[in-house]
Amino acid sequence: MRLLVIIILVIFIAAGVVLGALNADLVGYDLAFAQVRIPKGAALLGAVVIGWLLGGLTAWLGVSAHQRRKRNQLLRADKKSPANR
Repeated sequence: MRLLVIIILVIFIAAGVVLGALNADLVGYDLAFAQVRIPKGAALLGAVVIGWLLGGLTAWLGVSAHQRRKRNQLLRADKKSPANR
């Protein structure tokens, strides 16, 4: 299993290197307070990483406090039930 993960990781790293090499020309971004010129590959990688982080944050925050409280109450009730003793 570990070997499979390493192989997949190496494939994605190689694809990232190829993508970066093929898209080496600069892209300009005007952010109103700054102007940035970065390679297309880096811009694409940055967008993917930001999307991954925001998606993970949204999924993590999507579990409301009420649902967590309810789950904890059910777990406590399950531990106190005579069937588990």
